[in-house]
Amino acid sequence: MRTKVLPSLLCAGLIAATGLSAASPALAATHATASGAPPAPPAASASTASAASAAADGVREKLERIPGLTVVSVADKDGFPFYTLTLAQPVDHRAPGGGTFQQRFTLWHKAETAPVVHYTGGYGLSSGTREITTLLGANQVSVEHRYFNTSRPSAVDWDDLNVWQQASDEHAIVQALKSLYTAKWIGTGASKGGMTQVYHERFYPGDLDAVVAYVAPNDANNRDDSVYENFFKTVGTQECRAALEAVQREMLVRRDAMLARFEATSKEQGLTFAYLGSADRAFEFSVLDQVWNFWQSGTYTDCPTVPDAEKATDDELYRWSVNHGLSIYADQGNGAEGSGPYYRQAAAQLGWADLKFKHLRDVRKYPDIYQPNSVLPTDMRTTYDGRVMKDVDRWVSTRGERMMFVYGQNDPWSAEQFKPSKNDSHLYVAPDTNHGALISKLTPAERAEAQATVKRWAGQ
Repeated sequence: MRTKVLPSLLCAGLIAATGLSAASPALAATHATASGAPPAPPAASASTASAASAAADGVREKLERIPGLTVVSVADKDGFPFYTLTLAQPVDHRAPGGGTFQQRFTLWHKAETAPVVHYTGGYGLSSGTREITTLLGANQVSVEHRYFNTSRPSAVDWDDLNVWQQASDEHAIVQALKSLYTAKWIGTGASKGGMTQVYHERFYPGDLDAVVAYVAPNDANNRDDSVYENFFKTVGTQECRAALEAVQREMLVRRDAMLARFEATSKEQGLTFAYLGSADRAFEFSVLDQVWNFWQSGTYTDCPTVPDAEKATDDELYRWSVNHGLSIYADQGNGAEGSGPYYRQAAAQLGWADLKFKHLRDVRKYPDIYQPNSVLPTDMRTTYDGRVMKDVDRWVSTRGERMMFVYGQNDPWSAEQFKPSKNDSHLYVAPDTNHGALISKLTPAERAEAQATVKRWAGQ
């Protein structure tokens, strides 16, 4: 059901579903690997630390003068001040006089004259150093998406969780901080975070000087999933694809034996399945996601580990699946406090991959289960409206300027891509790479070209 987080349903950097042994691998979306956290630089000297402390005091004073902004804390990160902040945001930007909530974000300050990397992971707050930040020696602002974690009002109207409202949140943050930072602003994010930056650029094109979006899916036509179907017909080798499909099928052929193990794992982790309806339904949903998750988080080098589906014992088949893409979608991970806001967005606007699974038709029991509403509590379910996605797709391909898209060759989320315009915009595909594609993983020539472009956009 590709909903865009780490496990296939999720997209890019969150905790997509509740993993069998930990977090689900495919759905969520902008984790450290996808966003490119580099090694930490050397510790600052005493003189540098003293200068950083003085800078922190001056910047804090300016931050505290911004209306609606609260400095929650300040710490040191690699010799530079690191602020945790909140900004009072309207629940509905169409009615700014109504209720508000505190949106959480961080600021890693290097210099007021340095460029600013504006980042969102598309989920909860993630402040790891981005690839672009290191490349440019930039300041970095990291924003928590509305209605995730603490960035939510006490009473939630899920209709206010949409791409325009979040773009308006980010617009407010950028405009507030431009009183301090007048150099170039570069937006970035991976997976759902990359999508979020694209939507920000579409609705507020004057905020950012450029956007670098990693592995950002573009489901402009939610009814047509042929691109995803073709991806699974061509990714890797024919032998690997056949072996993965055989394992996926055998999991359902041996449903009774596998379900017993699935239920035992779920009991150990205290997981329940009220949203999906039963452990059996959750098991089938998880099996449907298995191959997607294998390619999203693994690589072609994992292909030799795929067992012979017919010869493997029940325990061998289950253990391999748990370690290679089988993720449990349970109530504990998919409600309002977990990945639910993402699934709500997928069901309402972002779309999902409704794959056909032709090789599983005679062993499936729930043909309509593979869609985001299935994993949501009743009060969060909704109907899909694809008008905004079509508009964004058209705008990016015709009017977008200074936009860069980086995709992974073997990443399912990279199958449906944005098509950049001819207005100083670019698309790259990192060879033999999954959902963790980065500029640094491009071929040497393309890497140099992309880095030079980003630096030019940043005025360097």
